Amino acid sequence: MSVFVPNLCRKKAWEITRADLDRLGVEGLILDVDNTLTRHNHPDVDEKITAWLEEMKGCGVKMAVLSNNSAARVAPFAAKLGLAFEAGAFKPMTGGYHRAAKLLGLSVEKTAVVGDQIFTDIAGGNRAGAKSILVEPFEMERHWGFRLKRWLERPVLRRIQKR
Repeated sequence: MSVFVPNLCRKKAWEITRADLDRLGVEGLILDVDNTLTRHNHPDVDEKITAWLEEMKGCGVKMAVLSNNSAARVAPFAAKLGLAFEAGAFKPMTGGYHRAAKLLGLSVEKTAVVGDQIFTDIAGGNRAGAKSILVEPFEMERHWGFRLKRWLERPVLRRIQKR
């Protein structure tokens, strides 16, 4: 399987169920922030995400935030959600995924990465040995670098949709 192909796809994170996690054989989630849990650089969380996080916690799912963003951005966001975090992760490098799994007290193989970007979240999680769950972004970013990545993701997304 290609490192760019997720184990599971959902429209939004709140559609991921405990049954999905059981099928993947995972006990914890490593969550991206921007465009996965909230809009890009936005401090607030959709109430559907908040309710889903509470539901997952209630099911015993361990969760932590992993972001390429700075601690100044990630720390208050994670604190608001009551989650541990790892900032400045340099995704798709694998070190951040291993550190996030350690925060959860799990091996990386017992975690699933939830993110909106194939070339960072999904590729990095797969390379680290985690399962991966791709969600659709809340909104398309305006910065040219993000727009280029989204354009490059298109062929991979078409291949995933055919499966």
